[in-house]
Amino acid sequence: MEVITSGVTAAKGFKAAATAAGIKYKDRTDMAMIVSAVPAVSAGTFTTNVVKAAPVKWDRQTVESQEYAQAVVVNAGIANACTGEEGMSYCKKTADMVQEVLDIPAEQVLVASTGVIGMQLPIDRIQNGVKALAPKLSDSKESGHEAACAIMTTDTKPKEVAVTFEVEGKTVTVGGMCKGSGMIHPNMCTMLSFVTTDCAISKELLQEALREDIKDTYNMISVDGDTSTNDTVLLLANGMAENTKITEKNEAYQKFVEALNYVNTTLAKKMAGDGEGATALFETQVINADTKENAKILAKSVICSSLTKAAIYGHDANWGRILCALGYSGVQFDPEAIELFFQSKSGKIQIYKDGVATDYSEEEATKILSDEEVTVLVDMKMGNAGATAWGCDLTYDYVKINADYRS
Repeated sequence: MEVITSGVTAAKGFKAAATAAGIKYKDRTDMAMIVSAVPAVSAGTFTTNVVKAAPVKWDRQTVESQEYAQAVVVNAGIANACTGEEGMSYCKKTADMVQEVLDIPAEQVLVASTGVIGMQLPIDRIQNGVKALAPKLSDSKESGHEAACAIMTTDTKPKEVAVTFEVEGKTVTVGGMCKGSGMIHPNMCTMLSFVTTDCAISKELLQEALREDIKDTYNMISVDGDTSTNDTVLLLANGMAENTKITEKNEAYQKFVEALNYVNTTLAKKMAGDGEGATALFETQVINADTKENAKILAKSVICSSLTKAAIYGHDANWGRILCALGYSGVQFDPEAIELFFQSKSGKIQIYKDGVATDYSEEEATKILSDEEVTVLVDMKMGNAGATAWGCDLTYDYVKINADYRS
């Protein structure tokens, strides 16, 4: 597997474009489109929030009822959530406009929105945006990058990645882009993520691969404990790599799963590290737990702890907060058996053992906690299972950003 510097346009047959539709933001792009040269097998996972945005309802129905999808239209600034029948009609009007300008069946058009909840989309601007996007579609790396920039809201940087691998002498590519910075606490997916591949694979296996992979990627991140109304992950596979179609869980399938996991893990970490106001990616690795499920619960409990997140921001080795978060997770364990460590590119230090603090150097701990990526390692001493979760520190800026988000 080889990592390449590209995103959704890396896979054969995929084009992307961005435009400034003036939906909410001024002087920046706010709409993006991804189009496959041929109909692509589709898969998707969606928010478990009971309050679901119109695009979530539209996409779920499309993915479940249609074998293929060929285009995705995304807008930033307004979420099209809690917008009733009018909001649903705007999904159809967007798809109809794609059909009009690109001759792609409306039932093969997916839509996604992100931004403020409760506002109606300016559908005339959305439709004009589709018209403006169509002639700009390109398979260049630059077009993919521009699309990744256009879907940002409070994100501070675009998020994209791509990898290639070999199957029977054919090069297969998996690439993706995502956005997410606040309201990140997914359950079955997260915010908006779009993954493209030229792999030839059955719809059933594509959906299974995505459904299983999100459990260890997007579902293991949290910024603020809020699960969005718009969480969507879409995966399109157009088969243009011309590999023998994957219809069973053979070696080719395992290679695809590995590539998909790399892309989704990378995108998930990029979202966690770019949490609103964040200065550091905060990772928790749980090792030697009794079960994987318990390891996941423990890891997420630590990265979701507001007190621990604040300590990470302050570069404070307050291990008591970590122990506390583990203790209220619901998992039973012996507090005197586990061991805790801090680690980063600056080094690794043990801070807790045998039920008490170790004789560690506060100065060394602070240095480790001052890096842009910080890891808490938790050794449960109970078994062989493990899990990793990703979050970010909690800063003053998080409150500032969310205190006036609608203005």
